[in-house]
Amino acid sequence: MWIMTTTTVRFPIDISAYKPLALDFANPVLSAEQRETLRANIQFCRDAIVFFTATGAARGVGGHTGGPYDTVPEVMILEALFRGNPDKFVPIFFDEAGHRVATQYLMAALHGELPFEQLLQYRAADSHLPGHPELGLTPGVKFSSGRLGHMWPYVNGVAMANPDKVVFCLGSDGSQQEGNDAEAARLAVAQGLNVKLIVDDNDVTIAGHPSKYLPGFSVAKTLAGHGLAIDEGDGEDLDGLYARICTAITAAGPVAVVNKRPMCVGIDGLEGSTHGHDVISVDLAVAYLEKRGQSEAVKFLKNVAKPKQSYTFLGSGTQMGSNRNVFGEAVVAVLGRMDAAERKARVMCIDSDLEGSCGLKKIHDTFPEIFVASGIMERGNLSAAAGFGMEKGKQGIFGTFSAFLEMCISEITMARLNYSNVLCHFSHSGIDDMADNTCHFGLNNFFADNGLDDGYETRLYFPADAAQMKACVEAVFHQPGLRFIFSTRSKTPNILDADGKDLHGEGYTFTPGADEVVREGTAGYIVSFGESLYRALDAVERLKEEGIDVGLINKPTLNVIDEKMLAKVGSSPMVLVVESFNRRTGLGSRFGSWLLERGYAPKFAHLGTHKEGCGGLWEQFPHQGIDPVGIIAKVKELVG
Repeated sequence: MWIMTTTTVRFPIDISAYKPLALDFANPVLSAEQRETLRANIQFCRDAIVFFTATGAARGVGGHTGGPYDTVPEVMILEALFRGNPDKFVPIFFDEAGHRVATQYLMAALHGELPFEQLLQYRAADSHLPGHPELGLTPGVKFSSGRLGHMWPYVNGVAMANPDKVVFCLGSDGSQQEGNDAEAARLAVAQGLNVKLIVDDNDVTIAGHPSKYLPGFSVAKTLAGHGLAIDEGDGEDLDGLYARICTAITAAGPVAVVNKRPMCVGIDGLEGSTHGHDVISVDLAVAYLEKRGQSEAVKFLKNVAKPKQSYTFLGSGTQMGSNRNVFGEAVVAVLGRMDAAERKARVMCIDSDLEGSCGLKKIHDTFPEIFVASGIMERGNLSAAAGFGMEKGKQGIFGTFSAFLEMCISEITMARLNYSNVLCHFSHSGIDDMADNTCHFGLNNFFADNGLDDGYETRLYFPADAAQMKACVEAVFHQPGLRFIFSTRSKTPNILDADGKDLHGEGYTFTPGADEVVREGTAGYIVSFGESLYRALDAVERLKEEGIDVGLINKPTLNVIDEKMLAKVGSSPMVLVVESFNRRTGLGSRFGSWLLERGYAPKFAHLGTHKEGCGGLWEQFPHQGIDPVGIIAKVKELVG
C-alpha cells in the first residue's frame, strides 16, 4: 500500500499556471491561442522539473534533470493529443531513458494521481519516488522502464496488443546505442507496427558527446537503415515539432521523430554540457529559478536538509574509501610499472560511457593511449575487451555497473570459450546508496560464474575496503582468465582487526581464494564480504558486548571454496551468511550446499536482498533487514 510522506509544505510553484489543452492531430497547425497555452505549459513544467529534481541534489540523492527538462515540449504535445483523441492512442508516456523519471512523476501530479507536495520528496528514502519509474510503487506511474534502452522492444509488444492504436516511445541518442533498440527497430519495421519513436538527440550522455566518442554514428541514419521513416528537426521549434508529430501519427507503420537540441537549453551553466545529464546543482537551480521569478521555490531549495547517517559502526575506522575509484587508481599503479611500449601492446581498457562512475577515468587520464571511450554498448564492449585479451600475455579491461552484468552473460561465456584474459570491474554492486532503486541494484553478480568445472577459470572478487581493493588488483591483475572485481556505489570504512589496527594495512597481501578471519568466535560465525562486512562487524562487536561470542569471516573471493575455513565455520554451532546480493542467487544460496556436501551441519541462515527497494541511500540496508539490527536479531534467533 502506498502511503504519502507527511508534509505540510505546499508546492512552491503556482500549479494554476498549467492549463489543460486538447489538440487534434488532424489539424497539424497550431492556432495562436494553442501555441501560447502550449508555451506556458512547457515553461511551467520545466520550472517544476528544475525545482523538484534539485531537491534531490540538495538531499544528496541525485536526480537527472536534463533528460526530462529537454523532452517537455514533446510530452506536452503528446498530453494534448491524448486529451483530444483519447481513443486513438495508448495514453502512456513510455520512455526508454528511465532516468527521465521526473517526467512520469510530474505527469502523475498533473493528472491528480500524485499530490504535488509529494514531489518535494523526490528520490528520498520511503517516498515511493525512486530514480526510475516502477509500476505499482508510485501512483500514476504506468510502466517500469528498467534500464536504459530496454523499453522499445517492450513497446513493440504493446503495439501488437493494440493494433488499432498509436503507441509512443520517448527515446534518446544514448538509449539508441543499446543493441536492444536495433532489434526492436527491425521487428517494428517488419511487422509494420504503429510505434512512433520520439528521440531527443542532444549529443550528450554521461561521459561525453556521442559525436566525439562515436564519430560516424547517427541516430537518424541508423534508424533509416533499419527501414523506419525519419522526420528530423528542431525540438525547440514548437510549430515544427507539433507538425512533425502529427505527420508521424497519420503515417503507416513505425516512424522516428528525431529532435535536435542542446541539452538543458536555456539553463545558464548547463546548456550543452554533460553535467546536465545528471541532477542540476542547487546553485544553478537557484540561479535559474531566480531568473524565472520563482522566489518561493528558491527559498524552499535553500532550506532542504541533507539527511546524514548518524549510526556509529563498531570495528571499523574513520577512513572512508571509494572502492570504485580505488580500482582505477590501483590499475594505474600496476600499469605505471610497465614501459610505454609494453603497456600499449599488452593492455586495452574500454569504457561504456561510465568512466567517471566506475573508476576508469583515472586510467583514461593517465594512459589515454590504451583507453577506448566507447558508447552505451556493454555487450559489444565486453566482447571487444575479451577479443583483445585472447592472445596469451594480453589483457582487456572492462568496466560498467553491476546491474548490467545480467546483459553480458552470453558474452562472458564466449570470452571463456575463447580463453580470454579480461579484468572486469562491475561497480555499483549490491544496494547501498542506490536511489535509482530496484532496476539498478547489482544483485545477480554470481551469474558471471556460469562456466563448467573443467572450463576456463572464472574468479569473482569483492573487496571490503579501499586497502583490500588495492591489494586485490595488485594480486590478480596479471593472472590469466576472467576476473571480476566488484565494488559499491557507496564509500566503505577501513576494517579494523581485534587490536584496533587496519586488517588490510601495512604488510597485507591479498591471497586469491583465501577467506579471512576478522573476529574469532565460539558461538558460531557470520560470513560476509564487500559493503556488508563492516555492518556485520558492527553486529559482531555489539553481540560480544552482550556476551554472545560470534565470529566474523570475510570472503573476498566469492566463488572459490576455502576448504580450511569452511571446515572451521562448518564445525561451529552456527553459520549466518550476510550479503546484499539476491537471496536467490547470491553466496548464501551456495554456501549451505558447500557445508552439507562436506558433512557439516551447523545451524544455518542467510540474509540478503529479497524485496524491491525503498529509494534513498543507506536506508536500503535496514529496508532489507541486513543492517546491524537485522543481523543481530537473526543471530539471536539462531543461537537461541
